[in-house]
Amino acid sequence: MSKNISEKTLQDLEFTTVLEQVAEFSISDLGKQNVLSIQPLTNKKKLFFELNMVNEYLASFENENRIPNHFFEDISEETKRLAIENSFLETENFLKIASVTETVNELKKFLEKFKTYYPNLFLLSDNIEFTTFVSDAIKKIITSYGEVADNASPALKQIRKDIGNVRGKISESFSRALSRNISSGYLDDIKETIIDNQRVLAVTAMHRKKVKGSLLGSSKSGNIVYIAPQATLAYSRELQNLVYEEKQEVVKVLRALAEEIRPYTPLLEEYLTFLTHLDTVGSKAKYAKEINALLPKITKNRKVFLKDAYHPVLWRKNKAQDILTIPQTIQLNDKQQIIVISGPNAGGKSITLKTIGLLQLMLQSGLLIPVHERSETTLFNTILTDIGDNQSIENQLSTYSYRLKNMRYFLRKCNDNTLFLIDEFGTGSDPELGGALAEIFLEEFYDKKAFGIITTHYANLKVLANELENVTNANMQFDERTLEPLYKLFIGQAGSSFTFEVAQKNGIPFSLINRAKKRVETEKVRLDKTISKLQKERNRLQKTSDTLEKQKSKGQEHIESLQEKESKIKEKLEGFQELYDNNQRMLSLGRSINEMLNKYFQTNNKKELSANFFKWATSEKTKYIKKNPPKKKNKAEKKQDKIAVQKQKEAIKKVENEVLKKVVKVREEKKKEAAKIAEAKANYIFKAGDRVRLEDGNAVGTIDKIEKKKAFINYGLFTTEVSLTKLELVQAAKK
Repeated sequence: MSKNISEKTLQDLEFTTVLEQVAEFSISDLGKQNVLSIQPLTNKKKLFFELNMVNEYLASFENENRIPNHFFEDISEETKRLAIENSFLETENFLKIASVTETVNELKKFLEKFKTYYPNLFLLSDNIEFTTFVSDAIKKIITSYGEVADNASPALKQIRKDIGNVRGKISESFSRALSRNISSGYLDDIKETIIDNQRVLAVTAMHRKKVKGSLLGSSKSGNIVYIAPQATLAYSRELQNLVYEEKQEVVKVLRALAEEIRPYTPLLEEYLTFLTHLDTVGSKAKYAKEINALLPKITKNRKVFLKDAYHPVLWRKNKAQDILTIPQTIQLNDKQQIIVISGPNAGGKSITLKTIGLLQLMLQSGLLIPVHERSETTLFNTILTDIGDNQSIENQLSTYSYRLKNMRYFLRKCNDNTLFLIDEFGTGSDPELGGALAEIFLEEFYDKKAFGIITTHYANLKVLANELENVTNANMQFDERTLEPLYKLFIGQAGSSFTFEVAQKNGIPFSLINRAKKRVETEKVRLDKTISKLQKERNRLQKTSDTLEKQKSKGQEHIESLQEKESKIKEKLEGFQELYDNNQRMLSLGRSINEMLNKYFQTNNKKELSANFFKWATSEKTKYIKKNPPKKKNKAEKKQDKIAVQKQKEAIKKVENEVLKKVVKVREEKKKEAAKIAEAKANYIFKAGDRVRLEDGNAVGTIDKIEKKKAFINYGLFTTEVSLTKLELVQAAKK
């Protein structure tokens, strides 16, 4: 088979649409990309191998030995990095590689066991080496949680042991400092917290100089300062050094692991190719199952017999809309080399043409097709199509010029192993002259022994089909009583275009139709058709103009509505701004008074408090006078000021009321949300690996283990024991 199926043929027959539908069933991105790049296969051996694999996969849906799940992650980047000398991967990347190798090994064992059921799929897997070395090497070093195991190296084991000891000392020394400062009354109610992954004491600001240690921060209000006790600082520095050594040792271990499995990089690439291919085969099989497709008999004889054939794209679309799709049965052989389909427009001629072409194209691309099991067909080296208008603006070609170029290409490529499909054959020029040329083309295709199907309205081509021995007329059946298409192909008789019957159905007076018949008989030509087209175009433009006018009117109304809304929003924003400024001023005054009171509580000096207060009040008054210098006003101005102040108060009051309503609504929503969260929390069962925090705390830790109703929480530097009822879930453990 030579590569003679052009990109234009793939477009004409909507092959890309089929591939997009097949790609919906892919379980990986690589599989999806591979499906979308499918092309007709030029090698018969490869084609039969691909078709048989898809057929075997399809059969697996019906038997008890279904093919195992073969989902995989793309490890292309990992294999590229692995191939670089002295490189290493992160732990999660190594686990992805291990997962891929385990998936391939599982599939190989399955296909080896059931090779009598799946001989071709077994051959696909048999060329790949079976080895557990890669996954074993990775699992030996990296745990299922994505962490390097303690026993990955003696040095790492010792470092982590030292880290555990130091953390124990930190926890012990911190506990002593905590108890000491609690008894001294230096700590706030929260006692302790976590800052930068380190336990710190929550010391009240007034006692901060009494607690020895390193100050690491304070609360927003400044009432609490966070101090790391002096006793833990030395241990903390030691811990940092050990953590750094641990990281260095982990990198060393991962680099050694990469070096160990680097020779298997080509094998990993083969694994990826195998899984991608299997995903592609699976996608084709799942699509075949949905459209009831199968593998017809492929014969070496020149024969096409597609019984009850469906157009898969049309069938899928109709099924979604609960519409019945009419199947077609069509046959091509040496006695019926070319079929000329005629009949009225919208009768299904073009879809019949596309159905045959698309199914043949799918089959030659390794896809099963929706036909009856008794169907059979041969394989064609070349499939040629001329479907649609194809007018080329870019190349300044008219429809007819384009079609003539296409016919020249057809004549050059046509032979006895060609299938050609032409829609509306001969159109685009004068009916008599174009029809005559179309006859010559048809005779040339006939003489070259090519198989083909054409659709036409030309009477001379129908006559020629009767005259040539191995050319057959066909028509799309039409109910002459109701003038409705039946979408059923009938072989052996040419079809009428039902021009006058369709006109009658659409309300054209019988007298006018008779006059038209007489003019056709006398072969007179008028410009009625052109005038009719111009009238339709004018009506269309008028409708477009009316529509645009309506849209313009609606647009103006929309703009006015937006302007009105903008004005209201602006008014509200001004009220919000006034309210915000007042609140900010009150907060500032409150902070100043709070500072004076705190100082008074510490010193108990009333005289100093009084002096500071009057000094502050005088300063505030001076600032106010500078911003609002007094002006002498007459009675009218004073009255206006009072009215303005009253309006301003009303506006602020209105905004406050609106804000309060929204606050109430938000509070109700928060209560509902809190109730949902509480219910979910009550029903949730904690497990190792969950990230949690205490109900009244901010520090987040990980559950190491659970014993009875208590959990052991790891905060990084220390571990604590807490009742499960006091925990709040932050993030569930990954499965």
